Amino acid sequence: MGRRTTYLFILHISWILCKNVLSLPTPRVLEYNVDGGRDMDIFDINEEAGLNLVEGDIELDEKQGRNSIIGDQYRWPKTVPYYFEDDLEINAKGVILKAFEQYRLKTCIDFNPWEGEQNYISIFKGSGCFSSVGNQHVGKQRLSIGTNCDRIATIEHEFLHALGFWHEQSRSDRDDYVTILWDHISEGKEHNFNTYNDTTSSSLGVPYDYGSMMHYSKTAFRNGTEPTIVTKIPAFADVIGQRMEFSDNDLLKLRRLYNCTRSSTFLDTCDFERENICGMIQGPGNQAEWTRVTQAPGGPNTDYSNMGKCTGSGYFMHLSTATGKPADTARLESRLLYPKRGYQCLQFFLYNGGGANDQLVILVREYDEAHPNGTLRVIQPIVAPPQDLWHLHHVSLNVVKKFRVVFEGIKGDAPSTGGLSLDDINLSETTCPDHVWRVKNFSHIMETTPNDKPIYSPPFKSREGYTFQMGLYPSGKEGFPGELSAYAHLVTMTGDTEVRKWPCPWKQMTMMLFDQNPDIMRRMNNQRSVTTDPTKKLSETSELFFWDDPRKVGVEVSEADGTKYFRGPGAGTTTYLTHGRAKSRDFIKGGDAIFLLTMEDVSHLTVTQPVPSSTLPPVTTVTTAILPPTDPCTKVTCGNEGVCVVDAGNALCRCAVGDDWWYYGESCQYQGSTQDTMTTALIASFSVLGGMLVVTAVSVVCVKRKNKNSGGGGDRGITMSNVTVTGM
Repeated sequence: MGRRTTYLFILHISWILCKNVLSLPTPRVLEYNVDGGRDMDIFDINEEAGLNLVEGDIELDEKQGRNSIIGDQYRWPKTVPYYFEDDLEINAKGVILKAFEQYRLKTCIDFNPWEGEQNYISIFKGSGCFSSVGNQHVGKQRLSIGTNCDRIATIEHEFLHALGFWHEQSRSDRDDYVTILWDHISEGKEHNFNTYNDTTSSSLGVPYDYGSMMHYSKTAFRNGTEPTIVTKIPAFADVIGQRMEFSDNDLLKLRRLYNCTRSSTFLDTCDFERENICGMIQGPGNQAEWTRVTQAPGGPNTDYSNMGKCTGSGYFMHLSTATGKPADTARLESRLLYPKRGYQCLQFFLYNGGGANDQLVILVREYDEAHPNGTLRVIQPIVAPPQDLWHLHHVSLNVVKKFRVVFEGIKGDAPSTGGLSLDDINLSETTCPDHVWRVKNFSHIMETTPNDKPIYSPPFKSREGYTFQMGLYPSGKEGFPGELSAYAHLVTMTGDTEVRKWPCPWKQMTMMLFDQNPDIMRRMNNQRSVTTDPTKKLSETSELFFWDDPRKVGVEVSEADGTKYFRGPGAGTTTYLTHGRAKSRDFIKGGDAIFLLTMEDVSHLTVTQPVPSSTLPPVTTVTTAILPPTDPCTKVTCGNEGVCVVDAGNALCRCAVGDDWWYYGESCQYQGSTQDTMTTALIASFSVLGGMLVVTAVSVVCVKRKNKNSGGGGDRGITMSNVTVTGM
């Protein structure tokens, strides 16, 4: 009996221990690779799908041949109609809309759902990623975004084809910049390395661009392990083939092809490098002033744009709170801005080197006929405790009238030896990201973190009440050294009683590595998005749902500060970005990396896009301001991207202006440039000089005749030295 009791006791203890061990959280939750754990370029995807396309991703009709894209007939209107086919993946639809936002931000190209226009782009889930080149005037023009094609750069790439662009290395001057190693190309793929003369493809006067998103990578269509393309400048060997974002020259060519004078949603950018501080002004009634400096007492010692790297530059705006009285204010106001969308995102860097309760408040000064001097409206106070750090801030605006952005600095009552500083301000008619995750000393973290070891962002709450976080492998997952691997996870906080729908339905999580270039128009952010499919299972044999409540399908996490929560399975990629590319551009600045994280509802994309009841004839798009019917601007058309404004009850066109060009005239119908002005001045100068020479020559002849008549002949005359008259 004693042995049996002892045996049962041991069994009971063993069962308890086993139960406790099984209930311990696993060190890592399940992670799903959306791209199968492979870094596949567009051409790899299409080749694996068995597609034999021109240049790897260009669809040509047999009857069409290699038609020229030079000429207006191959251009789309600046607003391109599109249609989402039902077979498109929901994540792909969401990323396509993000790509459209980049086109709107950086060019004059816009995209609207098809409303019956004669020609439109129909986007579907084909067996790869491909498009035609230019507007083929075939009515429904196909563009495929298949499996693994749902990266924003891939989508932008295919739409650049549709808008009229071939690949960069097919330019006629290609061989001046790269060498094609024909022996390394897979048999039958040699045609993908053809070049086109100037009657088929125009470089639009833009230099060869190694950084173009339209360039092949060095390994494109290779038959082994050796490269097929070698750059003649070795430093660009790992630059070609980037699939992050538009390069500067990609944008320049697109703007030239479509005669863009300004972008659709960009409003302003300022790094304070120019003395005119981007047209900003000191506000009325200031007790202090913002000043343009390169360093400030109490910090910062450098600006954020250049981090002190460039001699003779590195300016920012500073408000000293070391003197003056508590509650003293100073307002710095932007130039006048003219919104079109009704929502904006203000982004800026703020450094507080002053007192603990010094404050920055964001306001807008709005103008209308009843308030010609503007009325102030508070948008948001900014919380920024003193710290030796430039903090990134985003503020959402909702302005529909002519306005200025106002930065109001307020001196607090705490001791201060410094003040508030501003740098790298950007304003666009886009939505702001939800959250900012700053990883300090990221360069060091990449170098010292072991392979296959993750770090995690804090849990962030979405607008719909779900909590999520980003998991990042600074040295890549196992088998992927030299990469950044990234995954998005749902999170439920311990003790959370909020009611939400599970499994989480159709929320798109975007993980963006922020390119910290001062100018939003020149940034090449790297981003990946994943979408929660409520029908996705943990595995083929599991009854559990992948995106269910993390308390059911995740593991419990205890942070060092005592915070506890449950982390659900993650979805993402082992090949988010290579270390080489992460160290390029301004992804890492001052040693830090910044990730912008957003979770948004995309359930509306599960609904079939309506089909128009009839087809409309093609129209020529003219940019006009969209205003109420009673507004005087309804009768005025402003050409060349001009905007109609009301001044003292009269409709006037405010014409687009660039760094060295401008439009003018009642309807912005004329164009001027610095070069034209210089040419006119030179012509006028030469005309005056020519006239003076003629007068001088005539005077000489008259004097000679007079002397001849009065002097009785001979060879006596007047000799004028150092005067040469040509072309008279």
